[in-house]
Amino acid sequence: MFQASGPDHDDFFAHRCILVNGPVIVGAGPSGLAVGAGLKGQGVPFVMLERADCIASLWQNRTYDRLKLHLPKQFCQLPNFPFPEEFPEYPTKYQFISYLESYAKQFNIKPHFNETVQSAKYDEIFGLWRVKTISTSSSDIPCQVEYICKWLVVATGENAEKVLPEFEGLQDFGGHVMHACDYKSGESFHGKRVLVVGCGNSGMEVSLDLCNHNASPSMVVRSSVHVLPREVLGRSTFELAATMMKRLPLWMVDKVLLLVSRLILGNVDRYGLKRPCLGPLQLKDTQGKTPVLDIGALEKIRSGKIKVVPGIKRFYSGKVELVNSEILEIDSVILATGYRSNVPSWLKENEFFTEDGIPKNPFPNGWKGNAGLYAVGFTRRGLSGASLDAMSVALDIAKSWKEDTMQKKKTVQARHRRCISHF
Repeated sequence: MFQASGPDHDDFFAHRCILVNGPVIVGAGPSGLAVGAGLKGQGVPFVMLERADCIASLWQNRTYDRLKLHLPKQFCQLPNFPFPEEFPEYPTKYQFISYLESYAKQFNIKPHFNETVQSAKYDEIFGLWRVKTISTSSSDIPCQVEYICKWLVVATGENAEKVLPEFEGLQDFGGHVMHACDYKSGESFHGKRVLVVGCGNSGMEVSLDLCNHNASPSMVVRSSVHVLPREVLGRSTFELAATMMKRLPLWMVDKVLLLVSRLILGNVDRYGLKRPCLGPLQLKDTQGKTPVLDIGALEKIRSGKIKVVPGIKRFYSGKVELVNSEILEIDSVILATGYRSNVPSWLKENEFFTEDGIPKNPFPNGWKGNAGLYAVGFTRRGLSGASLDAMSVALDIAKSWKEDTMQKKKTVQARHRRCISHF
């Protein structure tokens, strides 16, 4: 992101300005596409801005090859467009990308690619949002554009930027270091000793993929983690939980899930995977931490092919010292350390979003702010939560846009009548 400068009111038209008769949507991932489709259905025009050169850039450019949806497809489809029947229950990333491209085509959504939002600020005097961008789509020379709009939809999501923690001595390590967003396959790690930092779904799957390519992964588990089976008796664990939550309180559903997990997976504490005090759903609801849905990594951990290790103390040349003083000889490091929102870097607003770039109001009340500001993709409830918010946002904007359009029409008609009476 570029560093924004603070504009003054007297330079309102100092840049190339585009007045948008509708909202500006920032982000062309699943959340932005879902809002766009909803607005199309209501006949509301919009401009969608995307810093990458494609839709769903996280899925297309920053995911590993073996990735599949963690939840059954019926919980991941966007509004008014089901997955093809021939897709498996857990579509691959390539199938999901194909689905999103078909979605954009179906609703005729055409984002402005290679256009990075520099800043977005609400102008109190004019009552409009001013969205400044840097565009490199037409030439190698950056072009600055300012969009003027009444409504702004933040759809950049919770995973816009990778998290890169600092470790003492990492600069002296000398081996290959990469974030999981740049990892594609374990093929190039054949025979290598790899330290995977992080034990979420990405850390588990990367470790499993490394094993399948005959690498030797050690997975850093710095804190507690919930590991659940992906399915229970052939039924999705998520689907089972969703069904129970219709009749049971959250804490009771957690008790059932943990009991079932213990029966299926056994006591995972013995492998260094200590469970948190809060149940998996309560933890997700309060802290946004997603439980791991096991797809085979636990078996590799039991067999010793994936070594679970504690936190990192510091790195040295070709090795790492752990907090228990153990020294590991390693060739590479993969940081499965997650992602974060990038909203604070460009949205000049401090009432609706927290310092971490997440709406202050929790789901289901975090989609609408003041002065025409909206957010989609920050529910911590995956694609299903984003879809629910997208529908709410599209309907709310459509209502306001139609009222605004009707008022403008009445104003024009009144002026026309005054002109006729004058003559």
